[in-house]
Amino acid sequence: MLEVERPADMAAHVGRKLGVSDWFTVDQKTIDLFAEATGDHQWIHVDVERARRELPGGRTIAHGYLTLSLLPRLAPTIYRIRNRSRGINYGSNKVRFTAPVPAGSRIRLHLTLKACEPIPGGQRLTFENVMEIEGSDRPVLVAETLSQVYD
Repeated sequence: MLEVERPADMAAHVGRKLGVSDWFTVDQKTIDLFAEATGDHQWIHVDVERARRELPGGRTIAHGYLTLSLLPRLAPTIYRIRNRSRGINYGSNKVRFTAPVPAGSRIRLHLTLKACEPIPGGQRLTFENVMEIEGSDRPVLVAETLSQVYD
């Protein structure tokens, strides 16, 4: 795990792959809770019996936005800024859901720091996020995201 003291210290790591997260299992309970939180109850996500009959692989698939929403859960297993007051999501420049995540699959994040720009009171960090699914060479998510981290 990469650890730095202050947000500005991230500048030394621009252009580098910061690491790979721990594995996370996307189980049906997680998918169902996300469906409940968002109101997206499309059958491909929540109807286990119908998915068994009608979907390739016979399993429900996670919402794309569920996969994206796991970035804040997985990134802290890759890097840590010890002395910071707060961090906020600043947005995304590009997000692509490139393959489905069947229920029960394990995923992990590959994180690269693309930019570190000074802002008043901190730094704006731009990351390339590539989410891998166990057993496949094709990523399930490719996204460029921005965070603002304050001293």
